[in-house]
Amino acid sequence: MSSDNAAQDSGATDESVWDVVVVGAGPAGASAAYAAAVAGRRVLLLEKSELPRYKTCGGGIIGPSRDSLPPGFELPLRDRVHAVTFSLNGKLTRTRRAKQMLFGLINRAEFDASLVETAKDAGAHVRTGTTVSRVEQHGASVPDRRTVAVVLADGEIVLARAVIGADGSASRIGAHVGVKLDQVDLGLEAEIPVPPTVAEDWAGRVHIDWGPIPGSYGWVFPKGDTLTVGVISARGEGAGTKRYLEDFIARLGLAGFEPSVSSGHLTRCRADDSPLSRGRVIVCGDAAGLLEPWTREGISFALRSGRLAGEWAVRISEAQDAVDARRQALNYAFAIKAGLGVEMGVGRRMLTAFERRPGIMHAAVTSFRPAWHAFADITRGTTTLAEIVRTHPMARRALSAMDRPQPGNRAAGGRGGIRGGKRAEQPPAEHPGPRTENQPGTQAG
Repeated sequence: MSSDNAAQDSGATDESVWDVVVVGAGPAGASAAYAAAVAGRRVLLLEKSELPRYKTCGGGIIGPSRDSLPPGFELPLRDRVHAVTFSLNGKLTRTRRAKQMLFGLINRAEFDASLVETAKDAGAHVRTGTTVSRVEQHGASVPDRRTVAVVLADGEIVLARAVIGADGSASRIGAHVGVKLDQVDLGLEAEIPVPPTVAEDWAGRVHIDWGPIPGSYGWVFPKGDTLTVGVISARGEGAGTKRYLEDFIARLGLAGFEPSVSSGHLTRCRADDSPLSRGRVIVCGDAAGLLEPWTREGISFALRSGRLAGEWAVRISEAQDAVDARRQALNYAFAIKAGLGVEMGVGRRMLTAFERRPGIMHAAVTSFRPAWHAFADITRGTTTLAEIVRTHPMARRALSAMDRPQPGNRAAGGRGGIRGGKRAEQPPAEHPGPRTENQPGTQAG
């Protein structure tokens, strides 16, 4: 869409101002743009890259992701998962199978591009190759109190009644809002093309390995003739994370295959008191630090928070004054915290328990039938981890027991400095090698 529709003069007429401008065309941004567009609003979706573009991401589509997609959206699935092989740092390997599909696997480039097309079909205008440098809610670029100025890298100014930041985990809009981080993790991933005989062995089955670094794990997600292999652990463990990925690939017998892409990025979880809005600007998805702390699953959080952001941005765009805009933004924050925030709280407890006792987690999901059924139900979307802990006394007692540190356990302290954002102050870990992009994304979904 030409930028001619975005006025650069001082008059903020209805024709010169977009109702909603969304920054970032990942799952969160595309979902937000769709939600605002189907409400009949003038929506502009800005993306710095050309589409489709590669994203570092496992690409797992679990039930909550599927249920949050626009009506009629056809998932570009590369595989359907019916089995999971679990291992504990390469040992005690066991495969569990299900009659019904557990979840699907996609390539993010295809998935994101399809979501953007759906938003366009709903009426959203899309501009790619457009970098946003900052947003302004006061000053000479802002013609009135109902308007936000989105300043592009080339100096162009786009005006909006409401702005949604969905520009990833290194979000500039998140910095404007003041997003605070509580947990930062480093994910490394390789896309490994394999011959048909190897691909056939992996079809319909993923591998999850509980790793050697507290809180770490690895995954293999098959996508036709390519295996997505990755690991994730706390930021600050760069050398150990790189070594874990190399060892994991070697144990799987895949060291002889040359990756087509090697990439890495940081995932970031918000602190409990992190803001979700500032004035007429709200954030969602990775830009808000919204993802599941234990698994670092982010696609479902992006889709769900993006949809809510789009719906509430419509209300913010209609607000006639700052008080009303603030009220609508607070309602958006309440909706996020009441749903995704509760899930994140339980996820943090699960991560702490997993850091301390990964062996118990492994034994439970591989040998205790109710734990496997819970895993299957969560991935299918028939329940959530938070709902299981809330409604099942045994699960609640088990999690409370694992919350308690073991005397003398070297991992009892968990991540230490990550809590409260201290580890986020460290410089980024070195990347292990070549990459095509270092895009913000989500590892195991």
